[in-house]
Amino acid sequence: MTLEHNSSTHPLLPPTTEDQRFDWLRLLRSRRVGISTFYRLMGDHGTAAAALAKLPEIAMAAGVQSYEICPEAVIHAEFKAARAVGARLVCRGDGIYPQTLMDLDDAPPMIWVMGNSDTLAKPQIALVGARNASSLGGRMARALASELGEAGFVITSGMARGVDTAAHLAALKTGTIAVLGGGVDVLYPAENTGLAEDIVAQGGLRLSEQAMGLQPQARHFPARNRIISGLSLAVVVIEAAAKSGSLITARTALDQGREVMAVPGHPFDARASGCNMLLRDGARLVRNADDVIEALAPLAQPAPELPLEPTQVERPLAEIAKLHQKILDRLGPSPVGEDQLIRDLGATSRAISPALTDLELEGRISREPGGLIALRA
Repeated sequence: MTLEHNSSTHPLLPPTTEDQRFDWLRLLRSRRVGISTFYRLMGDHGTAAAALAKLPEIAMAAGVQSYEICPEAVIHAEFKAARAVGARLVCRGDGIYPQTLMDLDDAPPMIWVMGNSDTLAKPQIALVGARNASSLGGRMARALASELGEAGFVITSGMARGVDTAAHLAALKTGTIAVLGGGVDVLYPAENTGLAEDIVAQGGLRLSEQAMGLQPQARHFPARNRIISGLSLAVVVIEAAAKSGSLITARTALDQGREVMAVPGHPFDARASGCNMLLRDGARLVRNADDVIEALAPLAQPAPELPLEPTQVERPLAEIAKLHQKILDRLGPSPVGEDQLIRDLGATSRAISPALTDLELEGRISREPGGLIALRA
C-alpha cells in the first residue's frame, strides 16, 4: 500500500490506556502496514483509532480491493498469550522504551519484553558471531562478555548457537538481553530453552518486535539484527564468515552510527574471513575487553548533570491548573503555532509540551496540520 505523505504531522504520543495500546498493535498488525506506514498513518491521523478507521478508504485509493483491518480477535489472542507468559508490551514513547532506539528511522513502534526491563536503561554492547564458532571463538566470547559485564555493560545478542550462546551464558550474572527473531515466547533454537529461561530468571531480558507465538523465519533475522545493533553502543564481531548475518549486523551498525569492532582471526579460517574484512575496512581491532572499554570511554561517560527544569520537580495541582488556564487564555478558534505560543508565554518547551498533551487528551485543544494549536470548538 502506497500512502501519500503529508508533511504536516501530529506528534507521536504514546498510548496511555489499554484501548489505545490495543489500537496501536492492531494498526501495526494490519495487512500492508509496516513500520514506515505505521508512523505515517499516526502522523497523518493523530491516533491509531483514527488511522484504523481510515485504512479501508486509503487501501481502496491505493487500488487494494476488499481490504480488512486486522480482526480484533487476533489482537485479543496476542494479549492473552502475552499475559500467559508474563510478557509486557512497550510502546515508543513509554518511559522504559530504549532511548538508543529512538533515533532510528525504522525503530519498532512496539516491542514485547520478558524479564527485567531496567536492563534496557543500561549501556549495552552487542557481541555477535558465527553459529559454528570455534573453540577459540567461544572462549573469546565468554571472556569478553564476562569482563565487559563486570565493567558495567549489558551484553546484547541474538540467542543463536555459537558465539551468541557463549556471550549470553557468560553475562547471566551481570546482565544480558536476547533479541529474538520470532515471538518473545518462542524459544529458538530449542537447545537454548534453558538459556532463555535463565536469562529472564537471573535478571536479564528477552525482547522481540514480532507477534507472540510467531515462529522465526529467515526474513525476520535482518530486522532482528538492526535492533541488536540499535540497542548497543558498539557491535563486536568475534567470528563471522564473509557472507553472514553477523556482517549484516555490522553493516547495519555502521548505518546507525554505532562503533564496529572485530576480533582478528587466522587468514585460513573461513570463520574469521568476515572479521578480517571488517578490520581491513577500518573496524577497530579487539584483543580483549580493555580494547572495547577504551574505545567506548567517551560514549560511556555519564552526561554532565544539569540543573533540573521546573517541570522535573513535582508540581502541585494548583500550579498545573494555572498553567493550563494560561495556555487556554492565549488560544482561540484560530490556530497558532506551538513555537509562537511558547514564546508568548515566556516558558520553555519542556514546561509547555506536557501541559499541551494534557489539554489535548482532555479534548480542550486540537492540533492542526503544520504544528498549529487551537481551542476545540
